[in-house]
Amino acid sequence: MALTASQTLASFAVDYRDRHIPDHVLKHAKYCLIDTVAAATYGAEFPWSKAVIAYAERYGIGGTSTVLGTPSMRVHAPMAALANGALAHAFEMDSIREPSAGVHAGATIAPAAFAVGEECDADGLSVLKAFILGTEVASRIGVASHHSPEKIGFHAPGMTGPFGAAIAAGLLMGLDAEGLTHALGLAGSLTSGLMTFSKARHGSMVKRLHPGRAAESGVLAARLAASGFEGPESILDGKFGFLDAYCRDLPQEVSALTANLGEDWETLRTGLKRYACHANAQTATQSAFTLRKRHAFQPQDVDHILIEGHERLIGRHDNTEPLDIMQGQYSVPFCVALALSRDPNDPRSFSGQSVNDPKIRALSCKVRVATMPVKSVRHTRVTIRLLDGTVWVEDCEAYKGMPTNPVTLDDIEVKFKSLTRSLGDSHSDALFHQLITLEKQDRLLFA
Repeated sequence: MALTASQTLASFAVDYRDRHIPDHVLKHAKYCLIDTVAAATYGAEFPWSKAVIAYAERYGIGGTSTVLGTPSMRVHAPMAALANGALAHAFEMDSIREPSAGVHAGATIAPAAFAVGEECDADGLSVLKAFILGTEVASRIGVASHHSPEKIGFHAPGMTGPFGAAIAAGLLMGLDAEGLTHALGLAGSLTSGLMTFSKARHGSMVKRLHPGRAAESGVLAARLAASGFEGPESILDGKFGFLDAYCRDLPQEVSALTANLGEDWETLRTGLKRYACHANAQTATQSAFTLRKRHAFQPQDVDHILIEGHERLIGRHDNTEPLDIMQGQYSVPFCVALALSRDPNDPRSFSGQSVNDPKIRALSCKVRVATMPVKSVRHTRVTIRLLDGTVWVEDCEAYKGMPTNPVTLDDIEVKFKSLTRSLGDSHSDALFHQLITLEKQDRLLFA
């Protein structure tokens, strides 16, 4: 009998646990892990994160896994995965698959790999490979779904994340291919997360929870599978499986689930965000800041702004009057207004004070969002007209950090040092060194 997609993916992951993964893939994965630790450390500072940390401490104390940003706290692996996933996504600074497929590997898979890696006392290379192989699986599921779960109201990282997290956790637990297949089968029933936050007046902080729940679910699925709990082998491509359930009204691409395994590395498609806002706001924010620096005009000089891009901007990202910073980070008009008023490279510019700044709000209301033929979901064109009739246009297909416009090691280090400032220089420097040489480390050390 032919193998199902989950059986094929599980066999691939187990095979590559002991095989060489190309050096350039390992390098890109390390950049993503460094970026995730930085984002989670910075994310620990926010009230919504503190609530999750308190929950993890209440129900997880006594374990061996680190909650990032709180180096002295140790909790059991599921609670660490939950907390670190929520912290990594706490301020829209985590990585994302490019082109978009609804996969946030840094916030969903890395926390599971970190938590179980510490629990199992794994070496750095094993953790790095577990993250890569989890990313390979989750990304293919996202690609096969054509990002369609969000079309019917599900938040995609909460849907793809449990699968990748289950692979990463299961590999570190020593599961064989049959065990990983069961873990994937269980993960499919643990997918969760609704897009309601994008339309509600309040409660948008729930978005931060979805990646954490995905990471926790992956640990749960893997641990149950390790104890003999079984899950359906047809969870991805079978009747009532993931694609059938969540892609029922849209095209699906079953062949993409297992295409070119070990040859076409999805990990290399991980994009690292430059600004503390949604991925769909990155290029427009970059363009606005570029025009401001190039022409040295003032926000009060602006008559109106037109942002053209993918149809996804309409309805989801065109809110001109966000009520809080979470809505602001999801709003392209707000992010562009902020980039014309403050330094978007500093995540501290994105704040409640910015959302309530009358000048930024007034400028945001001058923004109109429209569709245009695009080369990718991120492609935007920003047109700024001044009161004196001057017009400037900036067309941007790839923000700095996308695989087609990659960051350098220096870029990674600058962002890491900025986001881990709370740890102190010596701790931050030591942690960066540990992570950039992860494949040579005998064990994970976050303290």
